Amino acid sequence: MNTENIDINKKKVSRLKLDFKDSKYATGRRKKSIARVWVKKGSGKIFVNGKQMNEYFKRPVHQISVTRPLHEINAPTEYDVRCNVKGGGLSGQAGAIIHGLSRALVSVDSSLKKALKKNKYTTRDSRKVERKKYGRRKARRSFQFSKR
Repeated sequence: MNTENIDINKKKVSRLKLDFKDSKYATGRRKKSIARVWVKKGSGKIFVNGKQMNEYFKRPVHQISVTRPLHEINAPTEYDVRCNVKGGGLSGQAGAIIHGLSRALVSVDSSLKKALKKNKYTTRDSRKVERKKYGRRKARRSFQFSKR
């Protein structure tokens, strides 16, 4: 095996140095995901775990849902957002970012609370995966019945 090929495959990922000193912080949660979100006045850039949002969330559904609170207050290009997300899958992480972003926007400007609360962006979605029960295939699905 050639070691040159291994070195080419391992590209060094550079972390972006983002200046968020005068920013507001909030935490968002959804399912098993926890998002730490910082918001400041800027040009509308969104960074998730050091990457651009479009690189982190490949699916357009997630990209649209993350920017929904900003579109709700008619300010998609007024705030810069930095998020650190861990746990869960991509849908849960997108939901956690929505929750944290809306809470951070309320802490920046309390007059936005009415518009964000109307569409339930500031409310924590408490739905979680139901646990599997014994004697069943999943949480509620039973095993296939065999008559003979």
